[in-house]
Amino acid sequence: MNLSKIKKKGASTPKYVSPNQLTLCGFETPFSQHLTSENRWVKLSKLIPWDKIVGRYDLQFKSAEGRPPISGRVVIGAVIIKHMLDLSDRETIFQIQENVFLQYFLGYSSFTNEAPFVASLFVEIRERLSLDILSDISDIVVAHSFEKATETQVVALAKNENDFHPPSPTGTSDDVTQKQTAPVEAVNEETAVVTNKGKLLMDATVAPQNITYPTDLKLLNAAREKSEALIDKLYNKDIHGSEKVRTYRELARKNFLNAARKKAKSGKEIYKVNGTQIRYLKRNLTHITTLLLAYKQQGVATPLKQKDIDYLYTLELVYHQQHAMHSTKTHQIDNRIVNLHQPHVRPIKRGKEGKKVEFGSKLQVSLVNGFVHLDKLSWDNFNESTTLQASVELHKSKYGYYPAEVLADQIYCTRENRKWLKEKDIQLMAKPLGRPSKEALSNPVSPGERNPIEGKFGQAKVGYGLANIGAKLKTTSQSWIAAIVLVLNLVRLTRLNSFYLCQCFITQRCSRFGRNFWRLSC
Repeated sequence: MNLSKIKKKGASTPKYVSPNQLTLCGFETPFSQHLTSENRWVKLSKLIPWDKIVGRYDLQFKSAEGRPPISGRVVIGAVIIKHMLDLSDRETIFQIQENVFLQYFLGYSSFTNEAPFVASLFVEIRERLSLDILSDISDIVVAHSFEKATETQVVALAKNENDFHPPSPTGTSDDVTQKQTAPVEAVNEETAVVTNKGKLLMDATVAPQNITYPTDLKLLNAAREKSEALIDKLYNKDIHGSEKVRTYRELARKNFLNAARKKAKSGKEIYKVNGTQIRYLKRNLTHITTLLLAYKQQGVATPLKQKDIDYLYTLELVYHQQHAMHSTKTHQIDNRIVNLHQPHVRPIKRGKEGKKVEFGSKLQVSLVNGFVHLDKLSWDNFNESTTLQASVELHKSKYGYYPAEVLADQIYCTRENRKWLKEKDIQLMAKPLGRPSKEALSNPVSPGERNPIEGKFGQAKVGYGLANIGAKLKTTSQSWIAAIVLVLNLVRLTRLNSFYLCQCFITQRCSRFGRNFWRLSC
């Protein structure tokens, strides 16, 4: 539109007015006011059983000597904040410094501009918060959620003057109470037999690592460059003479780039360039052996550290695996290394559309009442059917009873597992083997009943970073995954607490206005 026409019509153009930003001393802050109790971090801090989980964390500090460790609430709370907001280590520290509610969540008595600890300490924290410790903390949170449910019901019934039990929209009030009580054994007084109850959903997924998409050519090039760096570190003019061993690194780099830059490479070209890189790597490993032998003959300690020795061991494995696949013209081998810096990562074949192979750890997960339990974490691929019985037994050890129903994918439903579940009086909600009976046709199992556990996988991967594990070590990666499971349970805890408070309010209203109010509210 022409601006001259607008001016003719008498329209006035908006002008920018400088706000003249005040200094920090003159900036009004809300810290003189009370913090709102409706903030999500304030609510979550009141729901978490800090005494129990910090006590579990402090068990690893047995010695009273030396400098005292950082408060367990600060450490665990910082990990929760990191994964709940899906932040980097450094950004987590910045957020804690700038947010008064986050400091309240960590147990601070007043606001401070100081960082709780340096961001690099997160690596050591992940090593301390091992998979077992975080799994125990997650179990404590789940058990506490049932205790909170029972306490809320007791308060609601205590305030109920007429002792009125409103009927449930889907069943009796006794059924609702039974579902929300603590996970203890349901014992029949007459027969003294533990009954099965509840649903157990189980499934498996992969937590991909943050690595480049692996190819044999990329792996061999990285291994060759690392071997050249080890040669440079080992070479000593006084021990090995004035002439340094030749590595042909410039020519090897040129051969790699000529092949890597091609968008479309034939199988013959890939086979040829891989063989060239394998021979370069073999030559470098031979030189490293010779350099190490010279140190040994003269009785001098090598300049290699333990990390370098681990790399050298990995280089040997990469060479033997790649040489075996190249000589036999195959693409499969046991315990295949796909990343030089994370040799524990394995290819997990899933058969998913768009992602037939993922690179990371495989997780066996069970879901009970919306809470997630990490039953198994393995860096090697495994068949899901072999974990069903162990997952059901873990459910029994945690809750005190077997589930009444098990919902699982078809791969879990082997004949052996079906027979075992039948012996335990557990119903398997899956398609029966063979020709379906009339009863099975009349009551088909809906695939949508397993949607909650698929939703948990999506929530963990999209919202909390399970689709891209940023830790590099094996132990820290396991801690990263366990922390995400803990966050999922904390989110579930906050939602359940809101439901319990709403139920308590409705129960009190029902005692005042009678049953008609309950029917209207439902």
